[in-house]
Amino acid sequence: MESYTLKEEKPYLKVITNIFLIIWALINIFPIYFMFTFSLKSNDEIFGSNIIGLPKNWLWSNFVTAMNTGNMGLYFFNSLLVTTLAIGISMMAAMMACYAITRIRWKFSGLANAFFMLGLTIPIQASIVPVYVVLSKLHWLNKYSTLIVPYSAFALSMAILICSGFMAEIPTALDEAARIDGCGLFGTFFKIILPLMKPAVSTVGVYSYLQCWNEFMFANVFISDSAHRTLPVGIKALSGQHTTEWGPIGAALVIATFPTLIFYIFLSGKIQASFIAGAVKG
Repeated sequence: MESYTLKEEKPYLKVITNIFLIIWALINIFPIYFMFTFSLKSNDEIFGSNIIGLPKNWLWSNFVTAMNTGNMGLYFFNSLLVTTLAIGISMMAAMMACYAITRIRWKFSGLANAFFMLGLTIPIQASIVPVYVVLSKLHWLNKYSTLIVPYSAFALSMAILICSGFMAEIPTALDEAARIDGCGLFGTFFKIILPLMKPAVSTVGVYSYLQCWNEFMFANVFISDSAHRTLPVGIKALSGQHTTEWGPIGAALVIATFPTLIFYIFLSGKIQASFIAGAVKG
């Protein structure tokens, strides 16, 4: 009978590991701390007297200035609206495409999947001119749809890639049982398949959110009026008009960045679960 022995844990290695992890955590947290304190300082503190310390005078008025003078409230709403609709459209389209590719038997399913995967090879910079020409001919410039449609299209390939692996591992016996119970294709998709795809939905949602929320090039080229600007373009305009007041610019950066952190914190558990599920399935 084989015998097994456990290695003795060396206390000094655990101490060194904990110290390293603490230092690494501080390095990653420091930019968030610096940006937040930066947004509450005056120019004198930012450029000399108190660069990395806590503000001597907490200027919450910088946020008011950013929201009113910089019009960050409108830009935040625009970014939220465009991002939410783009994520919803791309996610539903990706789920339906995956269902058709992986669950329905038809002749060109492999070709269709290859066509969607081609989208991963096209850089967004290379498509800016043809997309602009198409949107211009359709009279879609300076509208919310100007950004929603391209964002949804460019998020589709990655969403299909992530969802296909999960959907392919769902037993086909569930589809057969649903059909026996009287469900059609749409009933099987919405009642059986979609609820089992929650980890993949969370992962796709975060990736699509980051891509849409932080996108600058399309928003800067396709939107010329201030009524439909998103946060990245709005911050650029703010820095150009009010270069002497950096506190409001820092406040605008906080408004643009912190929603991403909060969004990830709430979904981090489901994202980790999706990675574990994918590793087990693989």
